[in-house]
Amino acid sequence: MTVDRWHVEVDRGVCIGSGMCVNHAPGSFALDSARQSHPADPELDANEKVLAAAEGCPVEAIAITLPGSGEVVFPPED
Repeated sequence: MTVDRWHVEVDRGVCIGSGMCVNHAPGSFALDSARQSHPADPELDANEKVLAAAEGCPVEAIAITLPGSGEVVFPPED
């Protein structure tokens, strides 16, 4: 069985430090001393909590792509 991997990025220029990502996916995101979010590990196994964190970000600062191909997982392309 193959587990999908995701590459997670937080646009620190957009992040407002709400902490919603930390609440949705504890251990996958952290806030630094400036209250800017960052992924604990930029490459991780695909999981619903990380997707919920991206969907719940009030400023859509979290992007999820597939490593290698760069195919967008979130946010959905219009």
